[in-house]
Amino acid sequence: MEKFLVLGEALTDCVITGEVVTETPGGSPMNVAIGLARLDHEVTMATRYGSDSRGVALANHLSESGVALIAEGNQAARTSSAQATIAADGSADYVFDLNWDLTTAMVPSGDVTHVHTGSIGATLQPGAVSVEEVLRREKEAGASVSYDPNARPIIMGKPEDVLPLVERLVGLSDVVKASDEDIAWLYPDTPREQVVSQWRERGVSLVVVTLGEEGVEAWSASDHVSLPAQVTTVSDTIGAGDSFMSGLLSALSQRSLLGKRSADALRGISREDLAEVLRFALTCAGITVSRTGANPPRSAELAS
Repeated sequence: MEKFLVLGEALTDCVITGEVVTETPGGSPMNVAIGLARLDHEVTMATRYGSDSRGVALANHLSESGVALIAEGNQAARTSSAQATIAADGSADYVFDLNWDLTTAMVPSGDVTHVHTGSIGATLQPGAVSVEEVLRREKEAGASVSYDPNARPIIMGKPEDVLPLVERLVGLSDVVKASDEDIAWLYPDTPREQVVSQWRERGVSLVVVTLGEEGVEAWSASDHVSLPAQVTTVSDTIGAGDSFMSGLLSALSQRSLLGKRSADALRGISREDLAEVLRFALTCAGITVSRTGANPPRSAELAS
């Protein structure tokens, strides 16, 4: 069975809608790990959280969805949090309180099929150094890699400061998924298609750009596919991109396009397969935005 390793932050989302505050488990990489596990994949998450009540809630949430944890995951000084204020259109503005001290030694080296990282944990020091080291280690061992910049300017600072690290992570990746907003922030004076071309020149086999209500575009070695977003009632957009990411990886995995000896197959993905992969990912995201918080679908929901 294929094994996924997800590296990055697990935190508590404090969602503020009007005068109502709701605390739910979150964090972009954690949402991806949950999404993959709910789609019946074997997933280990390398993250850090405290032994406080929020940390216990995170651990329970991961366990309930079938995600395994590294041994030292629960030994952080405190559990990180993100305060999300929901606007009338369902969009979210964030304020973060973060503690990210993952070390390479905390992440066991094993028979991993695919490694995913992204967002805060991929760029916030000191843990980001270890994330990059683990990606290099597992890629050398034969795993495929995916990356989602999921930019958070309030944490990452100026784009020119974080861009060298982002581009190193892109260069380690077989699959890169970014939003149009990520690209506009990282490369403010560069057309999107040029950024995609630059990333592909760094060795990325599949670049996917989500466009919010306008849908998604994807570039493989030989094809460009564009699909509209699926029509749904939006509760909020928290976790939509992460649910898309887990759906994308799941669909690629089902077609044996991740892991050892899959690089050529991924580069040569057919237009029909690429379109089906994107449709599945859009369906996962559509279910997530139809309900409150980062709550990706389970496989049974997609089969109904």
